[in-house]
Amino acid sequence: MNTPPDRPSLRISSPAGLLAVVPYLLGFTPTDSLVVVGAGRAVDRIQVAFRYDLPNPPDTGLATQISAHATGVLARQHLTSAVVAGYGPARLVTPVADAIWQAAAPAGVMLRDVLRVQDGRYWSYLCREPSCCPPEGVPFNAATHPAAKLLASTGMPVLADRDALAATIAPVTGSEAAAMAQATRHAERTAAWMITRSGSRALEAPGLAAVRSAIEVYRDGGSITPAVGHAWLALVLTRLRIRDDAWARMDPAQHAAHRRLWTGLIRRAQPRYVAAPACLLAVTAWQGGDGALANIALDRALADTPGYSMALLLRDVLDAGLPPSAAAPPMTPEEIATSYTSPSASQPAGPREQSDSANPTTGT
Repeated sequence: MNTPPDRPSLRISSPAGLLAVVPYLLGFTPTDSLVVVGAGRAVDRIQVAFRYDLPNPPDTGLATQISAHATGVLARQHLTSAVVAGYGPARLVTPVADAIWQAAAPAGVMLRDVLRVQDGRYWSYLCREPSCCPPEGVPFNAATHPAAKLLASTGMPVLADRDALAATIAPVTGSEAAAMAQATRHAERTAAWMITRSGSRALEAPGLAAVRSAIEVYRDGGSITPAVGHAWLALVLTRLRIRDDAWARMDPAQHAAHRRLWTGLIRRAQPRYVAAPACLLAVTAWQGGDGALANIALDRALADTPGYSMALLLRDVLDAGLPPSAAAPPMTPEEIATSYTSPSASQPAGPREQSDSANPTTGT
């Protein structure tokens, strides 16, 4: 995924330096992966970093698909140079590295280096000079490199692997899960009573108020009441009008606060209530340059509600490699309100509505 604007600047002058930085670009240490780090010609700095799983067993067709996608992402962003690093054994890395090497020049991309990394050593596919690229590989320690120490000093986290990152948004368990299940049933009964008493739009005003209040609380460093507050928020976000209002309030400058809010909610939301907060977490993760977390959140959304159109839209955007600068909300809160009060606007059907086929924000 693309690098966010708030990471510290440092100069990279060696393969070891780049490899020390890669875990911080991704948020975790890659394994059995191909990482592409792209830069532009006019501005010689890292603009984008993204990762693929290495096909295992090796597959020529998949290697070709990866190379086409990687060079396509670089070309769409007008990035003319890149370094490719494959993490794993040669039998897995080499087929994909060869495919990217063959695809790069026709796409107008200069590969500054193509590396393989394994067991604390790296090899260059482009270097043939034994004095700097010995056959046994070049030893390096990413954790002790000055670049890694600088990034670590800023508090930037690096997790062990992608599974560890997924665990940060895994559902809660035990007594906390039981409390959420009970709070969700209570929220459902309350919503049903409100709709029976006041009609299908009864949740709109209190739901909008709850979302707006939660966003402000988290921006101020606070948090909402466990179980009860999370259950109500998850329920009202199933209403498209309310979810889209929340989306419109995802100010990129506040992405860290929003990430904390939606992470807490996605971990506590019960089945059939996960998709909306998961998509909102994906938006804030994208804004922060954390493409891995954004994709994991979208996996959670689509597992909860297959075909959820906001998730599918965001997945297409992330697959295209659009930068965090493109992650600003597509509409303002005022435009969202107008779109839902116009005569042609569709109204949600009930407190558990999960389909967003009439979503005026995404146009799907």
